[in-house]
Amino acid sequence: MKILVTGAAGFIGHALSLRLLARGDEVIGIDNLNAYYDVDLKCARLKQLQEHQNFVDIRCSLEDADAIASTFKSHRPQRVVNLAAQAGVRYSLENPQAYVSSNLVGFVNILEGCRYNEVEHLVYASSSSVYGANTAMPFSVHDNVDHPISLYAASKKANELIAHTYSHLFSLPTTGLRFFTVYGPWGRPDMSLFKFTRAILAGEPIDVYNFGKHKRDFTYIDDIIEGVVRILDSTATSNASWSSLEPDPATSSAPYRLYNIGSNKPVELMRFIEVLEGCLGKSAEKNFLPLQAGDVPVTYADVDSLIKDVGYKPATSIEVGINNFVNWYKEYYQA
Repeated sequence: MKILVTGAAGFIGHALSLRLLARGDEVIGIDNLNAYYDVDLKCARLKQLQEHQNFVDIRCSLEDADAIASTFKSHRPQRVVNLAAQAGVRYSLENPQAYVSSNLVGFVNILEGCRYNEVEHLVYASSSSVYGANTAMPFSVHDNVDHPISLYAASKKANELIAHTYSHLFSLPTTGLRFFTVYGPWGRPDMSLFKFTRAILAGEPIDVYNFGKHKRDFTYIDDIIEGVVRILDSTATSNASWSSLEPDPATSSAPYRLYNIGSNKPVELMRFIEVLEGCLGKSAEKNFLPLQAGDVPVTYADVDSLIKDVGYKPATSIEVGINNFVNWYKEYYQA
């Protein structure tokens, strides 16, 4: 297939593009290489993609409506995976406009491109952050999520709502994926595993928020990609039994779906750090801090719908996943 992937130089976009190219798809990759984190790392990811003859490299921002429209018109992708976004919960407190531009304006531009170019299926990244103030565990896509506690989370919930509107009005199949704390080789430097590894190797203290009482449904990158590919290949359909009297938030009478992709196994942050220390052969000096604004203390994914619809459940343990990351980090940075 011909597949448009936005955020192709990003952590998940890079891994997904490699997987699609390996199976013979043509990938049109969009990225603006913004400076939110290390551009050199993004370029290194991009270099791997550029080695494939079936990869088309496009440099533009999602909020550039003309550039997005031109890309759709020129390349006519059959399916689209929208992974480009302004990421980060804490950064949304400092620079809210970046989230409005990329995650809202940019997302509508992608939807318009799909609408006018007969795209068969749009798959887009949502986030476990949308669960916000919810405390019922595990988090289910069938639960109401109307209480986000960060602008980042609100922008992702808005994506789900806008996507549903396009599915309803224009019969555009859309599927939103709520990712749970993705980690692994080629990961993002602003995330905890990357920051902890860098600090521990440098002999610097690590900041441990919520006094180490966090629990996260850490999900390995390969597991995320397997889920994305299976869902991409399974076009969203309407739910024939959907009822407007008892509306299910995860499905619709329109071709619209939502899924969690998580390990379904929350891990205490202190255990996560313990495994990392073992892989590095070095203990961390810990700076314990309170819960940060916008953060939630626990994430825990219900993946029953993922198992039922595409026959998949993430299974990589943190022991395997963290060790793979450490080996990559040491090689990439010659640490």
